[in-house]
Amino acid sequence: MCGIVGIVGKSAVAPQLVDALKRLEYRGYDSAGVATLNNGKLERRRAEGKLVNLESRLQDSPLEGTIGIGHTRWATHGAPTEQNAHPHFTQGVAVVHNGIIENFASLRDELKEAGAQFSSQTDTEVVAHLVSSYLAKGATPKEAAQQTLARLEGAYALAILFENHDNMIIGARHGPPLAVGHGDGEMYLGSDSIALAPFTDDVTYLEDGDWAVVTHDGVEVFDSAGNKVDRARQTSQGAAMVADKGNYKHFMLKEIHEQPEVISRTISHYVDFATETFKPISEGIDFAKLDRLAVSACGTAYYAGLIGKYWIERYARLPVEIDVASEFRYREMPLNGNMAAFFISQSGETADTLACLRYCKQSGVQIGAIVNVPESTIARESDIVFPTLAGIEVGVASTKAFTCQLAVLASIAIAAGRARCTVTDAEEKELVRALVSLERLSSDTLGSGEAKIEALSRDLAKYKNVLYLGRGTNFPLALEGALKLKEISYIHAEGYAAGELKHGPIALIDEDMPVIVIAPFDGLYEKTMSNMQEVAARGGQIILITDEKGAEHVSIDTMSTIVMPEVPEFISPIIYSLPIQLLAYHTAVFMGTDVDQPRNLAKSVTVE
Repeated sequence: MCGIVGIVGKSAVAPQLVDALKRLEYRGYDSAGVATLNNGKLERRRAEGKLVNLESRLQDSPLEGTIGIGHTRWATHGAPTEQNAHPHFTQGVAVVHNGIIENFASLRDELKEAGAQFSSQTDTEVVAHLVSSYLAKGATPKEAAQQTLARLEGAYALAILFENHDNMIIGARHGPPLAVGHGDGEMYLGSDSIALAPFTDDVTYLEDGDWAVVTHDGVEVFDSAGNKVDRARQTSQGAAMVADKGNYKHFMLKEIHEQPEVISRTISHYVDFATETFKPISEGIDFAKLDRLAVSACGTAYYAGLIGKYWIERYARLPVEIDVASEFRYREMPLNGNMAAFFISQSGETADTLACLRYCKQSGVQIGAIVNVPESTIARESDIVFPTLAGIEVGVASTKAFTCQLAVLASIAIAAGRARCTVTDAEEKELVRALVSLERLSSDTLGSGEAKIEALSRDLAKYKNVLYLGRGTNFPLALEGALKLKEISYIHAEGYAAGELKHGPIALIDEDMPVIVIAPFDGLYEKTMSNMQEVAARGGQIILITDEKGAEHVSIDTMSTIVMPEVPEFISPIIYSLPIQLLAYHTAVFMGTDVDQPRNLAKSVTVE
């Protein structure tokens, strides 16, 4: 979602604000702006579109001032126009905001009745007017901020700048993350440590309900009741996460090719390579005593969870219930102390997933988090954290975070199986060997087949609709493949369990419908081939992803066959995700879309 940065500095901050905002581009945005205090007066520059437009605006009309705030906006209330871009100004106040103020309509009506003039369609402007109204009644900036926060309902992270106060920014957090960075006579605010990485790795993370007064000398943090509180300072990993594209055209392609390394790094966290056994990974959660496991996530992370369900039920014989996070709470699942709940999120800040976590925690359920950011809110509020160790993922469409989530879920499944005595010593060693082979097999896959996939993508780009089919763990992979294609190429795509083809989707099959079939030569191969026959009989264009044995047994003409290395069945979803990612990527590149930042999407969805 939106990105926030603030600097109380020693020199001109406008260029630094823009530099920090660039590190938040991965969140997704459609406009940007900065505001500074110059001789006690507020000034701002805003622009639609990418940060390059804001930089051009600043070149033509520079901003002076050693204190300022900046923002990248992903539109919720109001179109992505300059008028709706942040920062928003009212009398003596500038505000940037991430989140949604749910009671903005009633507050706006109240403020209009009192004479406030609104210049945007946003919910954020309500915050600025509220602060101004309290200042007009004689409140200090700190008092006005606290009184305003008490009126707000919804999710928000805020940074507030005040005229004639060139040594203070007030930040607040209720839902979306906000961090304070400590420097030498300089202080910073940011939506995450990545934005602050060029300036400092000494960070304080605000907790829900906190608000903070940031000055040159440091920070004072208060809870929602106005009590001064201490929040720990810690060394952030953000500095190590600052990324560039290197020799790759896009971050997404770079991150696809990083997968052999990061998957191996993740596996090494859970596996003792020397003994071919799993390290103790579940201290605090006794899998042997669980009667079921609930899993919840959003988007790509949800599909990882679906594959994890197959693994955990097969190897640990532990029943798994899985829901998309936006539905989890509303079906009122019975909860008890004999179960655990695992939540999967790349950012660790996904609002719906976090709400489910808190729902389960209130019922006394043990909480596990599978996250890529160990400092995130989901991680901090969980009983046990299973890190994915993918490193920063800049591309909005998840690639390496997905495969690392699968690597973690595979490790959990076997570790749980050992705890529940459903996996023998010999089976553990065999499965560990399969996991250890992931780096080699993924490198081979990326190195051998990309040119053919790139050529195939030129043909795929001609179609408006695509179906993906798979069975077993390849069914969730079909869902993930369809999601990847539609979110970056904007081609409509749907994933189905192959056995469901005749229950409706087969009506769509004709010569204008490519069907991507994920079918390694395993126990389900023959059944999947029967579905391919049904597609071929109706003129469908088949793209088959299989291994050498599978390719040898195909008696159907295909539009193309992508031949994969032979891999153990256990890890095939991880390896088979790679050609799916490459196919989506190259199709999108050929179509000329914004691969790293597709339209209407955000990397970290921090509002429900």
